[in-house]
Amino acid sequence: MVVANKASDMSQATAVLLTAFGTPRSFDEVEPFYRTIRGGRPLTPELLQELGDRYHRVGGTTPLLKVTEEVAHALERQLNAKGESGYKVYIGMRYWHPFIAEAVQQIAADGISRVIGMALAPQYSTMSTDGYRGPMEDALRALPQPPSARFVDSWHANPLFIATIAQRIKDALKGFSSGNGDGVEVVFSAHSLPSRILQVGDPYPQELRQSCEAVAKAVGLSRWHFAYQSPGRTGEPWLGPAVSETLGKLASEGRDQVLLVPIGFVSDNLEIVYDIDVEAQELAQGLGVHLERIEMPNASPAFVAALAEVVLHGTGARLRDCVL
Repeated sequence: MVVANKASDMSQATAVLLTAFGTPRSFDEVEPFYRTIRGGRPLTPELLQELGDRYHRVGGTTPLLKVTEEVAHALERQLNAKGESGYKVYIGMRYWHPFIAEAVQQIAADGISRVIGMALAPQYSTMSTDGYRGPMEDALRALPQPPSARFVDSWHANPLFIATIAQRIKDALKGFSSGNGDGVEVVFSAHSLPSRILQVGDPYPQELRQSCEAVAKAVGLSRWHFAYQSPGRTGEPWLGPAVSETLGKLASEGRDQVLLVPIGFVSDNLEIVYDIDVEAQELAQGLGVHLERIEMPNASPAFVAALAEVVLHGTGARLRDCVL
């Protein structure tokens, strides 16, 4: 999907391809969306019913696509206000429309000769980040004359991103009864991945810890926790501890006020609006815990400024040339 008007000479422009997981745009797309995730394999009636129930409870879809479009529009404006050359921002989804390959085809049609790709996920993992870079490289290789391309592997240490999350924690802590965060347990969370990533030295856990430590320092937290959320159902071990386990432990210790900080996410997707706002919230209520979460960065000016710094200067980021 293109989010800007064509420049007079697009060959001198730089394309920025923002990639994300994808979301069904309506309840009718839930089944084909998950079939795509599963590589074409059909869903069991039980799984389809469960997924359908989840989407019914959040209104049939999630805000992910709309938020990503808003981020792209805002980022393009900021890049062209700060940059020395023209920028055009596109979005591509891994598992649903607009697909990453569709965005690459549009970039080629627009005659752009330079591309910077990045996933809207701060921390790198071979199992997640490479799932965005790979389809982008595949689509570029299929072009007769592919543009030069780089991909942002990680931007978990970007100072403006850290400051954005820190400010959201400070704002959220004011909403508790103490008004200053006293007695509130801060729990950072991120999407779990299969434990086998540890066998190949995947940097995902380390980058998550680095992000958490930087944010905690900026807020002035002397105590905090970390947990994984939203594991898949593959029958193999996944990284832990789980959010549910951490909430149970805190409740058993008499800690009844918790602020959840999804440090591995940047927008309101299903893992936020259902896994946290519905599932974790219901668990917390059953445990007698007052649970809140921070407001997600979404398309806020502070977050868009962080992305612009990554694109323009690579601040707090790690980039690599694409293999075409």
